[in-house]
Order: sequence, then C-alpha cells, then structure tokens
Amino acid sequence: MNAASSLISELRSSLSDESARIQQEFETSGNGRAAVAQRTRLVEEILGRLWRDIVASEQTKPANFALVATGGFGRGWMFPYSDIDLLFLFGDRNAEQVFKEPVRRFSQELWDLRLKLSPASRTLGECDRYDPNNTEFTISLLDSRFLAGDHDLFRRLHDKVIPKLLMRESKGLLQGLAEVTRERHAKYGMTLYHLEPNLKESPGGLRDCNVASWLALISAMDKLHDWPDASSLRAPVRRQLDAALEFLMSARCFLHFRHGRDDNTLSWEAQDEAAARKVGTQMSESPAEDRVEISAADWMRIYFGHARAVQRTVTQLLEEIPEAWSALYRQVQSWRSRLTTPDFSVVDGLIFLQQPSALQDPEVLLRLFHFMAHHGLRLSATTEYRIEQALPALASMPPRGAELWLYLQETLLQPHAADALRAMHSLRLLTLLLPELKVIDSLVVRDFYHRFTVDEHSFLAIESLHRLKQSQSEWDKRYAELLGELENPELLYLALLLHDTGKGVPGGNHVVASLEIAGRAMDRLDVDPRERAEVLFLIGSHLELSAALRRDIFNPDTVAAFAEKMGTPERLKMLALLTYADIKAVNPEALTPWKAENVWQLYMGADNYLNRSADRRLHTSVHADVNDEKLARLRSLAPVTRSKFKGFLEGFPQRYLLVHSAEEVMRHMAMAEELGNNPVQVDLKRGRHWYELALVTRDRPFLFARLSGVLAAWGMNIVKANAFSNQAGTVVDTLYFTDRFRTLELNLSEWERFKRSVADVLLGHADLDKMLRDRQRAEKGAIAKVKVETKIEFDDSCSSTSTLVQVIAQDRPRLLHRIASCLSHQECNIEIALIDTEGQMAIDTFYLTSGGKKLKPEHFRRVEKALVEELRGE
Repeated sequence: MNAASSLISELRSSLSDESARIQQEFETSGNGRAAVAQRTRLVEEILGRLWRDIVASEQTKPANFALVATGGFGRGWMFPYSDIDLLFLFGDRNAEQVFKEPVRRFSQELWDLRLKLSPASRTLGECDRYDPNNTEFTISLLDSRFLAGDHDLFRRLHDKVIPKLLMRESKGLLQGLAEVTRERHAKYGMTLYHLEPNLKESPGGLRDCNVASWLALISAMDKLHDWPDASSLRAPVRRQLDAALEFLMSARCFLHFRHGRDDNTLSWEAQDEAAARKVGTQMSESPAEDRVEISAADWMRIYFGHARAVQRTVTQLLEEIPEAWSALYRQVQSWRSRLTTPDFSVVDGLIFLQQPSALQDPEVLLRLFHFMAHHGLRLSATTEYRIEQALPALASMPPRGAELWLYLQETLLQPHAADALRAMHSLRLLTLLLPELKVIDSLVVRDFYHRFTVDEHSFLAIESLHRLKQSQSEWDKRYAELLGELENPELLYLALLLHDTGKGVPGGNHVVASLEIAGRAMDRLDVDPRERAEVLFLIGSHLELSAALRRDIFNPDTVAAFAEKMGTPERLKMLALLTYADIKAVNPEALTPWKAENVWQLYMGADNYLNRSADRRLHTSVHADVNDEKLARLRSLAPVTRSKFKGFLEGFPQRYLLVHSAEEVMRHMAMAEELGNNPVQVDLKRGRHWYELALVTRDRPFLFARLSGVLAAWGMNIVKANAFSNQAGTVVDTLYFTDRFRTLELNLSEWERFKRSVADVLLGHADLDKMLRDRQRAEKGAIAKVKVETKIEFDDSCSSTSTLVQVIAQDRPRLLHRIASCLSHQECNIEIALIDTEGQMAIDTFYLTSGGKKLKPEHFRRVEKALVEELRGE
C-alpha cells in the first residue's frame, strides 16, 4: 500500500468512526447544533489532511491560492449529509493553471471518500463581479471562511472585495435574493402549512433563517461600508431565530441520520418517530415530565410554531428593504400609502398605528384587520409588536357577542380576508377571539388527498372564493356569478372557517364534531338563529355534494334526492360554492376540469328540480313529518296558536315553508290576521344587495301583475320573486328589487309613501296605468349590452296540478308586469311565480292553472301566442 492509499484508508476509517460517534451522541443528546459543529470540525480535519498531502505542507503555503469554505460550510453548518461548499480561490489565471492538477486530485479524493463536494473555482477578480443570473454565488461569499493556503489572498477577498462588491451591488443583490426567495416560496404554494413539509426549503425552513441573516448583513454592510460585528441582526430577531434554529437543526440532523442522505422531507413516518423521540424539544429536568409522550400532531405544532416565527421574520425583513422590490411593486406600494386614515398610516404598503396606545381599545384592533383585509396591506413589524403587547390585556376580557360577529363578518367579506385571518392566526389573536379554532391550529391530518394543515386549508378555501372575481378561468367565472347572487355570503365564509374544526377531535365523525364546535363558536358570536341554521346546514352538508358525485348525476332520482336535501335554491348555491372552494383548497390538482364539470352539472340539475317541483302542496295533516324541524320551530314559537298556523299553512306549496324561516312564517301569519282591519299588508326591509317587499292579502285577479307593475312604476328593478297562495286564498308574495334611482335610500320618508302606493294600486285607489306612463316618459330607453333571444317553453309534465311556463327574455323595465298582465288576460291564475335575473337575462317561471286545473293544449298555445306578441319588439 502506497502513502496515498494509506492516507485515504486512514481518512475513510476516521470519517466512518467519527460519523458513527457523532450520530450516537446525537441519538443520546438530541443536540443538533452540537452534531453540526462536530461534523464541521471533522470535515475541516479531513480537508486539512488532504490539503497538506496534495497541495502544500504547513511550511510551504502556496502563493495566490487559498481554500475557502462558503455557504453552509462557511457558516459552520455541516449537517450529516450536506454538500461541502468550497471555493478554490486564485490570485490570477496563472495560479489557476499552476494548481489545476492538485485541485483535481484534491476533489477526486473527497469524492472517493464519498463526501459530496459543491466546488467553485474563481480568481479574485471574478469574485468582484455580480452575476444577476447567479445570485447564489455572491450570497455564498457572505459566509466565506478561510481554511488553508494564502491567507493574505483570502484577507483581500474578505476585507476589500466583498465589502466593495456589496456597496456597489447591494440593491441588485437584495432584489435578486428577494426574487429567489419568492420563487422558492411559490414552489411550496406560499405557505409553510404542508402536511409533509421540507424543513430546509419550505417557507419558514432553514433556508429562510439564512435569508434573514443575509438580508440583515447586506443592509448593515451597505450602511457601514464594511463588515458589521456579530450583532448585525437586531436582538429580538436573533432571539426569535435562535429558538427556531435549535429546533430546526436538531430536526434536520434527525432526518439526515434517519434517511442516510440529504433528504429534508418530514414524512408522516418521520413525524411519528420524531415525536416519539421528542426531537428538538426542550428536555425537562423533571423525570416525570420527560415521561410525558408527545403525539405526532403536537410535535408538528411545535415545528409549525417555529416555522411561523421564521417566516414572519423573513417577511418583515423583506418588506423593510425597499431596494428588494421591483419598480412596479414600489409604484403600487406608493399608491397604497395614500390610504392613510386617522387610525392607521400606510407607508410602503405597511400599516402603522397613528396612536401606539390605540390598541387598548379592542374595536381599533378589529378595525385594523378589517382595514388590512379590505386593502390587501401587511402589518409593519412595529404594529405586530404593539398587537402582541396588547394581547394579554385583551385575553382577560376578549370581545364577544354580536359586535364581534359584526366585525368578523365584515372582515370575511373583504377581498383579502384570508391574509387578514392568517395574520390574526399568526399573532394568536384569531384563537383568542374564537378559541374553538385551537383544535385545528397547525393540525396535520393523515390524508393522502390533502396537502395542507386543516387551518391553512380553511383559509385557502376562503381565499379561493374571493379570487373567483379576478380569475379568467371559465369555471371560476361561473361560480363567481353564483357568489354575486348570494344575499348573505358572510355565512358561507363562516361555514368555510368552521367546517373542518371537527378534525381536531380524535375519533368519530368530523362533521358531527364540527357542528358541535361551530355551535359553540356561534354562541360566542351571538349569531342570529336563522343565520346560525344556515351555517350549520352548510357544515352538516359539506360532504353531501361530493357524495352525490359518486352516483349517477344524470339519474333523476339522484338529482331529486340531492335537491330535496338542499331544500332551497339559496342553500343549493351556497353548498355548490362551498364544495367548489373546499375541493380547490385540498391541493392544487384536486379540482380537475372533470370534477368542476360534474359539480356544475349536479348544481344545475338540482336547481332545475327545485324550480320544477315547486308546487307540491303542504297539507299539515298529511305532512306532519315533512319539514319537521321547521314545523317544530313554528310550534315552539306559537304554542297557543297551533290551530291558526295549521290553517294558515294548509295548501301552501312546500316550497313556501322551505324558502321562509320560521320567524318569517310567523310574521306572515300575523300579517294575515290583520287582513280584517287592513286588506293589504305590506312589509318592507333592506337587505345587503336589494330590498325585500313582503305582501300578504287575499287572492284576486291581476294581483301579481299589479304588484309587479307598481314596483316598475316606482323605477324598481325586480331581481327575484316568490308568489304563493294557501288553500284559504291568502297570498304571500315576496319581491326582491334594487332601487335604480336610490329613491328609498336617499329619502327615508319615501318608504311609507312607497308602501301606501302598493296598497292603493292593489285596492284600486290609484291609477297604475297613469303611473306607468309617467315613468315611461321620465325614462329614456337604455341600450342593451347583450342581446337575449326570447324563449317561451311550456311543460305540462313536471306538475300534477299546474302547467309550467318559462319565459327567457331580455331584462328591461316593466317586463314582469307585462308578462303577468298577459297571463291574467289569458285567464291564467298564477299559482307560483319564480323570478330570477342573470345579468341582462330574465328567467321567469310561472305555475299556471285555469279554473283550478291545468291548461289544456289549445289554451297554452293561445297563451304562447299572446306572450310572443307582447314581448315582440322593444
């Protein structure tokens, strides 16, 4: 055996023995930082032996050539299977040629020892150049450390070249580092909450710890024009990172030893083992506490807590360095700076408090996150610090009740609600306000289908709904239209926030557990009983649509069963949206075009079923068990008037009971009882998107036509309507309309005059035709942006008692009045009217009878001809 072979054999033996010893020591202590330091020293010793044997002895140091540790090795962070980052630094090209063969042999020997080398060869002059396409090399120089060779050459690199390079290129370097970081984060969906995260590369991982150090170092060198001292990072930031570093270094050492390679993926199996061994956790001095086991879910929560701190630190540092952002970004941030209010100032897209002590008022705190959700801004580090300082006082008496729900729902409705929720969650404010969410905080659920933790999944679902409006996807556009039609979208967002909370309860059915948790949360928020019922319905049904997709969705029985579970078109829309968002938030590939198509097909089929089965009558004696929940609610509200409400409900279509809450039914019944004193009962209220007019009166010819006519005469645009009558001939019509001329909004006194006008027209005390002519003269004809072809379809098979006619036409003023009047002139009685508007297209469906029976074929042909002539032109 020659000398070279003997050295390699000795080094291989030493490397093997020392590596085994380091691993064994780590298995006992769990101290990752110590293992990394020992591994670094071991590699340094091997490099030193090879350098002396191949390049030069200690007495014959080469001129113009130095061996430099860079990157992770330069920092002294040699993890068990990390690459060795080395720079072969030459004074000039001549030196590079002279040492070409020794460098080759040196590298080869390292490879023979199965040490992974990441080498770079540069002259001193080349190190002075910044390549925007290779930001990583310049960044690696920030951690450079002398190992062997010409020390003067290294000092010139360290003391002169690098500081001058940083002074000259700091802006480009910061921007390059920011772009590289954003691209890396984008690969992981911009979130750290993965079920099986990569603890080096994921947001909040070890790489981000390095980014934080580099950002602080570059900024410091740019100011000092030299290397700063070791305290280049501010003390609070260092403390945040130190705690996370201890954990992450131990966890990465554990993964390297476990996998036997540079694999940093925290697989589920690795999580189980790490939790069992309490990797990275602070070992207690108490033997009793040491014996307390940690579940994999709890250990991952510790990991996510550290990763969250790291990501927050990096995000703050990136935001605080203006040079890191593009000109376009700066322009946007400058625009946002004009959003400053008396409470908050906005500088470079960051929110600052005008009065630091203002957060003592919980209302200001809630307004702060509403402001953030509305404008898409971030909190400054100072503001976050103030919030953290305010939390202990807030925890002693947290806001709750209707006021908290008011602020929360307004925040949920804003376009950047998900980012505001994440910020509240990161600062522990969200779980302080809604402790029910603690069970899903950073919760990993072993599900091969899901990619994210349960809390992040919920935020993503909310985010995906808010992004529908900006999306160019055909599917997103369809669902965006549905979202725009919801009267109470905040209930859908609340349902998404709470729908999977039951996954934090071990065992059992997570839907049942979610309902129980959501109930407690809504108790805390003092949510209105009707709104509460809607949220609970959505949570309790959030798997129904997905389950129905596993059946033949083109089978009428499948559609009918699903539609009857939904009950009303509004619930159907909300559940379709919830399902769509829920699937999209599972993982980026979960919502395939095929699945999106099926969700839409089932939604359309169920919506069609609900509209075409609307006239099945309610007979309280027969349907005692139908809608038993609603009937039970009614009985509880009216225990002494049971016979009255039975008589009131008798003969109404079942749809009446489904679309109106128990409280609304009670109100209608009370209005019906007043008909003896006043034959036309009118109730008017304002919703989020439109006004709601409820009319209770006795049935009579042309009633619906006159009602729609008086609204048209006032310039109102009817967007939805329901018209029902019971066996006793009592009519309950509900019309939803927008106030095109803001008459009611700007003149509160007009509300009473409007209601009197409705009653006067219906009682024949006012001239409707004159009112319509006056309105027609006052308005100039608007030009339709989209041409809608008129279609009239009859269906005599979908109802046993009525003939259905559906009219699709260009939406325009007085359209409903004209159609209803035409039907009345043709001796048709409107049993049910379902009015809907999609953009500039009116879709009006009527269930008709004549003489109490279906229309005969020759009759509906006359009706069709009359409608065609009525709608022709204009």
